[in-house]
Amino acid sequence: MESGTGEVAKVMMRTFLGLGVALAALPLAGLAQQQGAPLVTVQPRDAVVQGVWVQVEAQPTLAQAEARARAYASRLPQVAGYAMDTGWYAIVLGPFAPEDAAERLAFLRGQGVIPADSYVTDGARFGQRYWPAGAFPDALAVAPPDTALPGTAAAPLPADPAPADPLAADPFAAEETPAEARAAEAALDAEARRALQEALQWEGHYLGAIDGAFGPGTRASMAEWQGERGLDTTGVLTTRQRETLLAEVAAARVALGLATVTEEEAGISVTLPMALVEFAGYEPPFVQYAPKDGSGVRVMLISRRGDAATLATLYDLLQGLEAMPLEGERSLTRSDFRISGRDARHRSHAEAELSGGSIKGFVLVWPAGDADRMDRVLAAMQGSFRATSDRTLDAGLGLPSAVAPDLLMQGLDTRKPLRARSGFYVDGRGTVATTTEAVEACGRITLDGGIEARVRLTDASGLALLDPAMPLAPPAHAAFASTPPRPGSEAAVAGFAYAEVLDAPVMTYGAVAELTGLGGETDLMRLSLPALPGDAGGAILDASGAVTGMLLPRAEGPRVLPEEVAHALQAGPLVTRLAEAGLAPEPAVPGPSLPAADLTARGVKMAVRVLCWE
Repeated sequence: MESGTGEVAKVMMRTFLGLGVALAALPLAGLAQQQGAPLVTVQPRDAVVQGVWVQVEAQPTLAQAEARARAYASRLPQVAGYAMDTGWYAIVLGPFAPEDAAERLAFLRGQGVIPADSYVTDGARFGQRYWPAGAFPDALAVAPPDTALPGTAAAPLPADPAPADPLAADPFAAEETPAEARAAEAALDAEARRALQEALQWEGHYLGAIDGAFGPGTRASMAEWQGERGLDTTGVLTTRQRETLLAEVAAARVALGLATVTEEEAGISVTLPMALVEFAGYEPPFVQYAPKDGSGVRVMLISRRGDAATLATLYDLLQGLEAMPLEGERSLTRSDFRISGRDARHRSHAEAELSGGSIKGFVLVWPAGDADRMDRVLAAMQGSFRATSDRTLDAGLGLPSAVAPDLLMQGLDTRKPLRARSGFYVDGRGTVATTTEAVEACGRITLDGGIEARVRLTDASGLALLDPAMPLAPPAHAAFASTPPRPGSEAAVAGFAYAEVLDAPVMTYGAVAELTGLGGETDLMRLSLPALPGDAGGAILDASGAVTGMLLPRAEGPRVLPEEVAHALQAGPLVTRLAEAGLAPEPAVPGPSLPAADLTARGVKMAVRVLCWE
């Protein structure tokens, strides 16, 4: 593979197709300006004529012109209005440098944001400025026809009060009767009808299929849009209302920089908000898009080969990211997952699907205060996401990052659990036994692969029972010994001794020392076994593989016990408590001692890692 800036440029050119290229070239800095503020400063004529404007409309009366200027200003920056020496009133965008004005005209006209007959003008026929409201007239501006003689005060322009809703007062909004509006609508082609449904969906009014068929759902969404703006809720948009709806949505999409990105290395095509994120590099299985200009928005595209186990591992990994808040809905199946997170700082969404041995999906993270805009971005990503091929990211792929590494990884540090302990399956439905210490003060509990679990019960013996949030088919579950083990007999714990750093269980071997605790407790047994804190909650197995008890955590207090002294809840009391909880513990069939490899395999299959989160 070639290296250096040339290769990066090739990738960027390949990645940002379609609208993204136009947006990269277009001077859109004005989109961030506050609407309604005076965007054109007062300046002398010799300065004014150095700039040009994009003229979008002219109206015969001031009231009509103010209403239209207000409507444009609600969705576009740099809107201004000038009285003309013809007696009409111009609505314009600008001023711009001549080359910028030409690009702005072509782009906005091509997107349908402004009328097709808009044009660039030098403003030679402009007189007094009437918009933005309250703006001062330009110095040395050409006087309109009704201005007083030179040297006297200019006669004020009519000051008809502007209504709160420009569409409601716009004479063009009511120029069609419902019958005329329906007739005009009938002339629309299928593409135009689908575009209206997409615009209504973008505005949050339409939830149906984008099929171009205007049934009850589409009519209801049109009426809802009209009612939101104080218009008659006929359920049929007039020509002017359709134009306004499409222009508003187009302007909003332009402001977000929504563009189709085709990522060939990942085999993914998706719409991304390229005004808010920028390509940052490949970190398989992710294509990273970092925040742009401090937006706080981050995107990761997911692409890798794998199976259901790989999917579960990714699900667990993503839930461990700092940028993926714990509160929110989650679901995991053998073919897909969904994660939604929210807290005071962040909102996030992740989804992926396993198909034909490929796992593809995306992660979107955004600031908590930007919900309305980002909900639309999420909907656009979900509606556009598709696999373009069965190609997935090469594990060795990597390009120099376009942003600093600390910025790239900000918020992607792995979240650490409060504690990690062991447990074991006690029946074929996936019920897990562990210790009460493992689940104390947990805001959330997960099992292997990030599966959510809830506490069914805890009791004074130190036992806690967990129910998984989804049905499980454990590879093995406990069979309990019917008689206590003999002192001096072999014992082994199947646990996650290094649970916070390894997701694989290990077997730790020792022996039964006594069938009581150090304090004479008859439901406990004392072991000589070098257990670690992560082993607590693991099953104690005898040489035949039968479960003889559950390892308890080391007692804390003023007395420090030798490292090899451990306690376990015996199988008899454990079985009694399971039965009281409505379970049917399986008795072990007496048998010979198993080879070490078979005993390890049995213990590992029934072991479960239990993670406690804030």
